[in-house]
Amino acid sequence: MKFVSTLWLLALCAGLGCSQEAPVSRAPKAPVPIPVTVAPVVIQSVDRTLPIVGTLYAKDSALVSAEVEGKLERTLVEFGDRVKAGQELARIDTDSYTALAHQAEARVEQSRALAHGAEQELHRQQVLLKTGIAAPADLDLAEAQADQTRAALKAAEATLAVAQLNVDRSRIRAPFDAAVADRIASAGDFVRPGSPLFRMVNDGVLKFIAQAPESFGPQVVRDLPVVFSVDAYPGRRFEGQVFLISPQVNLTTRMFDFGALVPNVERLLKAGTFARGELVLERAVPTRVVPVVSVLSSSGVSRVFIVKEGAAQSRVVKTGRVLGDRFEIVSGLSEGESVVTSGHLKLVDGMVVEVRR
Repeated sequence: MKFVSTLWLLALCAGLGCSQEAPVSRAPKAPVPIPVTVAPVVIQSVDRTLPIVGTLYAKDSALVSAEVEGKLERTLVEFGDRVKAGQELARIDTDSYTALAHQAEARVEQSRALAHGAEQELHRQQVLLKTGIAAPADLDLAEAQADQTRAALKAAEATLAVAQLNVDRSRIRAPFDAAVADRIASAGDFVRPGSPLFRMVNDGVLKFIAQAPESFGPQVVRDLPVVFSVDAYPGRRFEGQVFLISPQVNLTTRMFDFGALVPNVERLLKAGTFARGELVLERAVPTRVVPVVSVLSSSGVSRVFIVKEGAAQSRVVKTGRVLGDRFEIVSGLSEGESVVTSGHLKLVDGMVVEVRR
């Protein structure tokens, strides 16, 4: 029985895998490096700008109105026409005013003749008084008559000047080189002084009016360049120069207006157009940039992975403008550091990486 029990124990031990051999120890596996590509942080000369939006206005505009009363005889231009300064636009009862001017001229000639006759009579009375033939009363009467005719001549000349002025005012003229934005009155309308006839705009030079935050007050100065685009010409850039700056800040927006003069020789731009662009505060500023694909953004935080001594390190950065396919780096990186441009979605801080070319 003792022999049988011993055999049973040996069989049970064999079934349970009892062994006299020592356990085999295994070495830990080396981590598999993550393949990545990198790009260096470089310095690029970039203009320092302020993004702006605004509206284009005509540099000069005018509501041309009637200066005399009468029937609008004819209009000589339509909206869209371009005119030169002094060019005739319309006529208001010009024939009637011309006739009144001729009548005034005749009265001047009549008054001049009467004045000449009175002067001759005065001279004759002065001669007769010296010879004792004429009485002093006759001389006084001649002097009064001469004074009266002189005054009548001056009044007639003044009336003639007004009549000639009205003739000129009956011919409506362009106040400056401009385009006709609107023709308000038509031939046959009866107009009075102040009645609007045409709306004129000088679109050869436009004003780009935009706003800047009050913190930029010291930096916005005259002659700074402005670059902008409009929806009508996608991809085309237009330029101007700052020429006016508002002296006050809007209490609601905490911004101030400024304007740039924009040459419009080709007449491509129209007054009233919305525009977006940049105010160039400083030219060719050395700026740190990295590829856009290297920047990861989440919950308002931007970060990149840099490669240092074969391992990935996460770095929080502050980004600025998008410059084509690159991001401006305001802080967080130094020139020459290598940032991961591909493979970074698999990375965590401290992972071993393999840089591939």
